[in-house]
Amino acid sequence: MDLLLTAEHEMLRQTVRDFAQKEIAPIAAHHDETGEFPFETVKKMGELGLMGLEVPEEYGGAGLDTVSYVLAIEEIARADVAHSTITSVNNSLVCHGLLHFATEEQKRKYLVPVASGQKIGAYSLTEPMSGSDAATMRTRAVRQGDDYVINGRKSWVTSGPVAGVIILFAMTDPDKKHRGITAFIIDTDKPGFVRGKVEPKLGIRASATCECVYEDYRCPVANRLGAEGEGFKIAMTVLDAGRIGIAAQALGVAEAALEASLAYAKERQAFGQSIAEFQGIQWMLADMGTRVEAARMLTYRAALAKEAAKKTGARYTAEAAMAKLYASETAMWVTTKAVQIHGGMGYSKELPIERYFRDAKITEIYEGTSEIQRLVIARHLLGTK
Repeated sequence: MDLLLTAEHEMLRQTVRDFAQKEIAPIAAHHDETGEFPFETVKKMGELGLMGLEVPEEYGGAGLDTVSYVLAIEEIARADVAHSTITSVNNSLVCHGLLHFATEEQKRKYLVPVASGQKIGAYSLTEPMSGSDAATMRTRAVRQGDDYVINGRKSWVTSGPVAGVIILFAMTDPDKKHRGITAFIIDTDKPGFVRGKVEPKLGIRASATCECVYEDYRCPVANRLGAEGEGFKIAMTVLDAGRIGIAAQALGVAEAALEASLAYAKERQAFGQSIAEFQGIQWMLADMGTRVEAARMLTYRAALAKEAAKKTGARYTAEAAMAKLYASETAMWVTTKAVQIHGGMGYSKELPIERYFRDAKITEIYEGTSEIQRLVIARHLLGTK
């Protein structure tokens, strides 16, 4: 699959790798421990064009392709999954949604600052009682003249505590269920928007996550994203792109865990030899390497499918779901084996292995659980909706 990469792709990968290993890796443990949002490195990522990789330059982005996006997320995740989460959400859930569904005026007002890193974007679909089943959401948007009055509570909003722009999904016609969902662009500095409790997470702790509460928030009709009732279609289309980003970050952390395990197995001595000489360790490493390469193939394939869709308009839902499912479960499996290979040191915070293990778990959950990915894939194979 590396044969498909151009010289420009390789140059980008090396540039992002150098940045991530120099700027992100040294501070990852500190931000994981404290939960502090990494404003300085996020600002630097914006300056490098990493916050709007696929957005055309005229809208503040880098104007690169989907493979470039995947390579960048992969390299950032090798240093720290939390940083890659911030980057992935900004790129795939916010910039992608604005680029494909916003009006020209909305793009100039919101896409440009988000893609350039001047503002951080967030995506808000989940609620306390509405996760995979979006049609049960309770947040309501009622039109009153030139505004929609929004009331409700959203949960698990990645980058919510720091976001300047949020793509929000709310019910405008509950009787229509998922066909009654509408998308909105939210200015977080307006009255009626309240940032709720910050979630004390197991992993990706530097990626700030919180509840967001809307109390008679007045959103102008001009800030509606797409037509009324098109919110579910927008949400699912955006999640297709987002799942490729999650696959890339899962691939990145799996690579980091494999690399660390290879190095440790060669250095660690037991019974008069390195543990790499024991067949049991060799087999674990062999399976880890094989799964990582399989995840890479599926992830790059999904990226190519998304890139092709820019010309054909075809959906790449199945490719994205397969990549996300396999890469995320690979990340969890590989990091678990990495902890085992490292033994007690794998369980200690002195090494990043336990952080890789904790960070990997979220990739099986957000932007569609593994169970939802299997449902999407099965429906594709069966030819059902």
